[in-house]
Amino acid sequence: DYELCEEWGHLYPVPREDLINLHREHLLHLLEMREMEKALQLLRRIEDPGICLAISEQSLDQHPSLAASHFLADYLTAHFYTNLTTARRNEIQALYIGSKVLLTLPELSRVNYFHLSSRPLLMLEQLLMNMKVDWVVVAVQTLHQLLAEQEIGFTVEDIDNLLSKYAEKALNFPFTLKEKRS
Repeated sequence: DYELCEEWGHLYPVPREDLINLHREHLLHLLEMREMEKALQLLRRIEDPGICLAISEQSLDQHPSLAASHFLADYLTAHFYTNLTTARRNEIQALYIGSKVLLTLPELSRVNYFHLSSRPLLMLEQLLMNMKVDWVVVAVQTLHQLLAEQEIGFTVEDIDNLLSKYAEKALNFPFTLKEKRS
């Protein structure tokens, strides 16, 4: 049905907003069906870059699944980096990095941290508080790799400070040991 509507749009004038809505719904459908290649082909068929940007951003703002969010954040960063404001760019890059970290977690546990996908540093802190040390190791390695490639609202030093803070708390004993005296 989406393809039929798309063909109809080529034959008859369709208002810009209706065209954006059609393509957005089609894109989200393809992403939810995990058909990333078809989604990429759909975005490539859209000739107007302004419409393509609007569709991609609106789709991302719909908070789709983890894989869809990751795809859209990657697409927006790769194709529209200069068209985005600095704040929006940082938001999208944070979502990309957060979704990448989420993908390193065991599949059944991702749902527990999905709400933090746009805040990777907070996700790392939550993992530390939940004592998921093995997951933290993988997440930190992933973050180190990704932060070497991109600028975002936090740095490797922020990660190290967070780890130091929780390491200090882990060694903090709220009571003193008393020696037995004879």
